[in-house]
Amino acid sequence: MKTVRWGIIGCGNVTEVKSGPAFQRIDNSSLTAVMRRDGEKAEDYARRHGVPKWYDKAEALIHDHEVDAVYIATPPSSHKEYTLMAAEAGKPVYVEKPMADRTEACAEMVEICEKHGVPLFVAYYRRSLPRFLKVKKLLDHGAIGDVRFVSIQQTQRLTEKDEQGNWPWRVMPETSGAGLIYDVGAHTLDLFDFLLGPLKDVKGTACNLADVYPAEDTVSGTWRFESGAVGTGVWNFSSYKHEDNNRIVGSKGEIQFSTFDDKPVKLITEKGEEEFTIEHPKHIQQPHIESIVHELTGKGTCPSTGGAALRTNRVMDQLLKDYY
Repeated sequence: MKTVRWGIIGCGNVTEVKSGPAFQRIDNSSLTAVMRRDGEKAEDYARRHGVPKWYDKAEALIHDHEVDAVYIATPPSSHKEYTLMAAEAGKPVYVEKPMADRTEACAEMVEICEKHGVPLFVAYYRRSLPRFLKVKKLLDHGAIGDVRFVSIQQTQRLTEKDEQGNWPWRVMPETSGAGLIYDVGAHTLDLFDFLLGPLKDVKGTACNLADVYPAEDTVSGTWRFESGAVGTGVWNFSSYKHEDNNRIVGSKGEIQFSTFDDKPVKLITEKGEEEFTIEHPKHIQQPHIESIVHELTGKGTCPSTGGAALRTNRVMDQLLKDYY
């Protein structure tokens, strides 16, 4: 490919700013078509974003000969269906995270894409953001010595029902796969896979302490990395406040940073403390999408593949296995 012409399946909220506009702002990339089951909303999105075509059926978008690659931005329960459809049409796939609602579905997605010879990318876009690439650089250059342990702590207030009195799909396991650990916790788990390698020997506990929606609201776990370093994590989505803290502690210092909060990366050693303030781009997925375009046009590689994302789903399953 010289230019990648994209089609989006599911042009909802996540595509308004985080991802959608980026396809039109990257060299050798364009947004050709969008799809939503509500045709009026698809047409409105296309008009507002200057997209030439819109559809109300995924099949029509996928088989459009002017669409080279497909971005799937629907809830997780439909990721496998649309991925298989695109792969069978011979078109590269970029799918939102989590990769799917079930690990078995993720494995099928990887298998079918390999069978049809099409690449599969996943929207774990923190792997491509400058702030977290700084963390990786510090680690790779030995700024904190040998990593000893990692700790993750993430809390937030309870999710509320929408205006119609319904729970968001993110806390409905039949659509999302689990609770918010799948939606937001997945980002941190995948990020640590990127920074320090795969998580192994994962053990977890999950429960619903507030008992207000169907999914679990609290998850804790332990694991180790291939280097021998150990990790612990706690996610609580029924807390009194928002908190987002990650620590990587080594033999010579530590790195502190947040997955979501707009805080500086902090390096602490015997020499003192140093902060690195690195802003995220307006369209936060743009660096990641750019890496996909580079791979599809033969100029680079994307750091988030179906195989890596499958590992993250497996980790989450191990954390939740006694709950579901």
